[in-house]
Amino acid sequence: MIPGLFDYHRPKSVSDAVALLVKLGEDARPLAGGHSLIPMMKTRLATPEHLVDLRDIGDLKGIREEGGDVVIGAMTTQHTLIASDLLAAKLPIIRETSLLIADPQIRYLGTIGGNAANGDPGNDMPALMQCLGAAYELTGPQGVRKVASRDYYQGAYFTAIEPGEILTAIRIPTPPAGHGYAYEKLKRKIGDYATAAAAVVLTMSGGKCISASIGLTNVADTPLWAEEAGKTLVGTALDKAALDKAVAAAEAITNPASDGRGPAEYRTKMAGVMLRRAVERAKARAKN
Repeated sequence: MIPGLFDYHRPKSVSDAVALLVKLGEDARPLAGGHSLIPMMKTRLATPEHLVDLRDIGDLKGIREEGGDVVIGAMTTQHTLIASDLLAAKLPIIRETSLLIADPQIRYLGTIGGNAANGDPGNDMPALMQCLGAAYELTGPQGVRKVASRDYYQGAYFTAIEPGEILTAIRIPTPPAGHGYAYEKLKRKIGDYATAAAAVVLTMSGGKCISASIGLTNVADTPLWAEEAGKTLVGTALDKAALDKAVAAAEAITNPASDGRGPAEYRTKMAGVMLRRAVERAKARAKN
């Protein structure tokens, strides 16, 4: 399929991009890597009359430490995330997750902001950002505001972003040194969305789990922060009984669709399997 006709804009600054989006209104869409929007345009599920390409805006790229946070520009590519020494040291789960997104060609252009911003429940970064307690910096005509990733997603392709706003940066609290982490993803083939996936970040002390956060991918209309499942792990040695309780709590909040990846019941169970594997790997990596 071929997209409908559209006008192409390539601003050089965030303020110019916002001004264009405000001026052009609902007929305009921001363009990051294009791997979600362009396929939708080809099938005419999205028919914007204007594309505002963000790739020339240098302020939207890069990774830096700021206080106790790691701040990632929204137009930073998955390839850059994988190569970052800072992320390897502070947030290695981002590299691990990025390596499971699509294929190398897509990761050279696909961006963390594009993956996180549009509300596609199949994308990997949203559940990971919820697991990490990230906040999204949204810039619009009224300035900059922050929205917690756990509050951002409202439904499939529906988010808290307002007209004229763009996601400009993601701010992630740095986990404690020695934390354990894992992202487990079941997919049919390289490049596919997850049948189910789970992100886990935890800390251990004296053989006991003292904190745990869990995110689930593509098993509901939105990414899921499995808060209760994480709470069941705290204070335990992450033994089988504790894992069984966490898996049950996580499965209870899922609501996947039956599709080509399998019936809903299967996908729910696979979310539990991915969570169990992720917790086991995170425990093995954590330092007491």
